[in-house]
Amino acid sequence: MVGVKPLSRAAIIAVGSELLTPSKLDTNSLFITDRLNELGVDVAVKAVVGDDRDELVHVLGVALERVDLVVLSGGLGPTDDDVTREAVAKALDRPLAEDERLVAHLRARFAARGFTRPMPENNRRQAMVPAGARVIDNGNGSAPGLWIDHGDRVVLLLPGPPRELKPMLTDVAKGWLSERVAGAPLVRRVLRVAGRFESEVDQVLAPLYKEWAGRTPSVAATILATPGSIEIHVSTRAASAEIARAALETAVAEAVAAVGSNVYSTDGRLLEEVVGELLVERGLRVGVAESCTGGLITSRLTDVSGSSRYVDASIVTYSNQAKTDLLDVDAALIDEHGAVSEPVAIAMAQGIRHRAPADIGIGVTGIAGPTGGTPEKPVGTVAVAVASATGCRVRTFRFFGDRGLVKFQASQSALDMVRRMLLESSG
Repeated sequence: MVGVKPLSRAAIIAVGSELLTPSKLDTNSLFITDRLNELGVDVAVKAVVGDDRDELVHVLGVALERVDLVVLSGGLGPTDDDVTREAVAKALDRPLAEDERLVAHLRARFAARGFTRPMPENNRRQAMVPAGARVIDNGNGSAPGLWIDHGDRVVLLLPGPPRELKPMLTDVAKGWLSERVAGAPLVRRVLRVAGRFESEVDQVLAPLYKEWAGRTPSVAATILATPGSIEIHVSTRAASAEIARAALETAVAEAVAAVGSNVYSTDGRLLEEVVGELLVERGLRVGVAESCTGGLITSRLTDVSGSSRYVDASIVTYSNQAKTDLLDVDAALIDEHGAVSEPVAIAMAQGIRHRAPADIGIGVTGIAGPTGGTPEKPVGTVAVAVASATGCRVRTFRFFGDRGLVKFQASQSALDMVRRMLLESSG
């Protein structure tokens, strides 16, 4: 728009008391941030506010002093604790008025859904619109969105349910938002690394950080430690998305050359997706024998659509007797080495490979905790084996953390062992 200040900095305010509890996470902000960055808008502030009008008025007022776009999600429902409309109207000093078109739309929506009772009157709250606001139709729910021009600033109200928010914001981003931004798009890539410590990866990449920062366009990098994996986030801005992507492609190639085969993904894919693709490329199928992971490896593999092409069979053999009965693990082997041992892990991998039958067998046995550890085999001790027609590899790990973290790290190590075997067998 000619003569109107472009939008460049944003704040995101998630509304809802449930988001201040341990049971509910604000995931909308991640999607909103991604869409704004694609348009060249930086997100400077994120906040979560409960269902409190006065608190929301205060937080919105502070945000408007620092940014030119405020996106609020949630609090647009029909009940008394849905306070976003009222708080925004108060903060912007704009009266609320009922939009008759919206009331008619809401009544028609109720009728179309076959309700025998009339629309509850409190649903009319969703038709209250601050003066000067533009209404954004909601094709997936009852709460409309609102776009409010406030001087050179914009306040955008979106419904909380992701199935409503995501398509609405996508449409707004293509239309009104794209007309108000002038920044260069931010392009990101995520590399994932297994089998290395965060400090190791950071030390290897440190010389590249300085080199990337001095280029045009400059490339920024952030390194994050996640359970069983290290993430390297690289990003840049350029005059066009094509120039930005080319700059990132160079940086990614340099990072892979520095870190080596520990990089298992350069496009953000999870390890189970990468392993699945490798199995499909080679026409191989996998069987999984799990003890301490309790089916987690199989769950991760089958979370990927199309995994029936390469996942053959899975058996959770938690007891020693089950290992013997279902996987043909020799009881004498367990007596001699213990259930948590490399010989037993190998026998489990070979057992599931023959029982499935499968091209590759995975065997995992360990102590997830918090009980069951000994001085010789403390909690977190896990033996992982992968067997194929050409041989078997096995390793004992010592993981730290609670039970869930030990199980996840064990599953990550097992999948990474399969990945490495597949790459080496074709190298």
